[in-house]
Amino acid sequence: MGTFLILVSGIAWTIVYVEASRVGFRDRTYAMPIAALGLNIAWEWTYAVRSLSAGTSIQGVIDLVWGLGDVLIAYTFFRYGRAEFPSFISRKVFAGWGALVFALSFATQWLFIAEFGGKDAAVYSAFLQNLLMSGLFIAMFVGRRGLRGQSLTIATAKWLGTLAPTILFGVLEHRPFVLGIGLMCSVLDLVYIGLCAWAKRNGAALAQPPKQHAGASDAEPIPAS
Repeated sequence: MGTFLILVSGIAWTIVYVEASRVGFRDRTYAMPIAALGLNIAWEWTYAVRSLSAGTSIQGVIDLVWGLGDVLIAYTFFRYGRAEFPSFISRKVFAGWGALVFALSFATQWLFIAEFGGKDAAVYSAFLQNLLMSGLFIAMFVGRRGLRGQSLTIATAKWLGTLAPTILFGVLEHRPFVLGIGLMCSVLDLVYIGLCAWAKRNGAALAQPPKQHAGASDAEPIPAS
């Protein structure tokens, strides 16, 4: 059962990375929020090296495949992501900020290992950053007003890829913390799936400009005294 759930997670997340790369190149943007991408790539390369240095394992190979997939997504971020930010942020500042996020992400993963040890650090950090990612995907949908750089395939595969290890570690290994965080991920992932499905059916509504609300700028001028 454990091996089956590991494979389900491995396949589902691989679909996420392949689809995120495809959508990123198609829409000329990045398909994963930078904070989640940084933590993901740091997690995958850290644990791929740790796992494979101790011998070949299913999870180690999966981590390596995921790490390679994240490299492509990182490329789309540095190639196209500058356009998502205000014009006063130069390309050099943008690249430097992205590099800083990745550096801090690796430091975060290594601090988890120092505090909890390799096995627990891998599980706890994975679920916490997954929860962060689930929220950030919803925020990205709202910020972009639709599915640009996103897809229902990514949303569904992410949910399944997180649900499988939630069952493995939260239910079968009786870890209440993991189960709770995993269920929170599922709630947010299902919300995101619902948003993506709604957007596919209501593209015209999303294309409409936001309504302007009366404020100080468009109120009647106050006569001078």
